[in-house]
Amino acid sequence: MIRLMGIDPGLRFMGWGIVDVEGNRLRHVADGVLATQSGDDVPRRLCDLHEGLMKLIRQYGPTEAAVEETYVNRNGSSTLKLGYARGVALLVPALAGLSVHEYGAMAVKRSVVGTGAATKEQVTMMVRRLLPGAEVKRADASDALAIAICHAHHRASAQHVATGVRMA
Repeated sequence: MIRLMGIDPGLRFMGWGIVDVEGNRLRHVADGVLATQSGDDVPRRLCDLHEGLMKLIRQYGPTEAAVEETYVNRNGSSTLKLGYARGVALLVPALAGLSVHEYGAMAVKRSVVGTGAATKEQVTMMVRRLLPGAEVKRADASDALAIAICHAHHRASAQHVATGVRMA
């Protein structure tokens, strides 16, 4: 069994999800959102995200992490701030000794729903279907679980390729 952590970066809300993988079976462990105060300055918010992720890693003990890649939007300032949060999301698991993997939003949607054009509602519905018992309360947490599921699928495929297993 391996424990994966999915992270959906955000400066205001950073989604996280923990999934256990055994063979081709997925099991929901936990999920949630790290929230920062929008009135705080950016360095304080980044510290809060860092501390929250460190606490989650100590609590749940994942062995690998997956982080969603940042998309660029029209507001350069917002993109830059999202980049700061993404930096924390990449750095914290790496500092904890986890291998960290990155996936684009379309790859995540294709892995979970089957199409890169899936809506947030479709992703949440499929996450709940793939992880029975997951009571996802926020889209950020659903996205984080979807990232973990995506990594589980890519990880399994990479292992099959590495061992020379042919898939039907």
